[in-house]
Amino acid sequence: MSVLKIKKLRDDAKIPFRATDGSAGMDLYACIDEAVEIMPHEIRVIPTGIAIELESADYVAYIYARSGLAIKNGIAPANCVGVIDSDYRGEICVGLLNQTEKAFTVNPEERIAQMVISPVILPTIEVVDELSNTQRGAGGFGSTGKK
Repeated sequence: MSVLKIKKLRDDAKIPFRATDGSAGMDLYACIDEAVEIMPHEIRVIPTGIAIELESADYVAYIYARSGLAIKNGIAPANCVGVIDSDYRGEICVGLLNQTEKAFTVNPEERIAQMVISPVILPTIEVVDELSNTQRGAGGFGSTGKK
């Protein structure tokens, strides 16, 4: 992918960027006029003031938690990972969940999530009667052991 088109929907929207050359994600910012309080176990949708255009259906934008916000404050995307499809042109908003017992305040222009652009593999679907055998087989959660 060579180009990610970003449209500012509000003059005060901040364009996402990578904090370091090694960063995979671009920080997304709250585009709000005043602070928003997220009460314990509450979900609030925070707008970013931007829309994007991915180059083709071969790409997707994923919205992930900012690790510092999630680990230090218990604030993370409510849907764990947001998916921005290549044909979506609306505003990117982040549903934040307060997983703690105390209120948290999101301030204007605060970094609230990170966006990662990734390739999409669009396989041909083949319906079969049997799948190949493996050592694990249908063993589910915890079937490979604790260590």
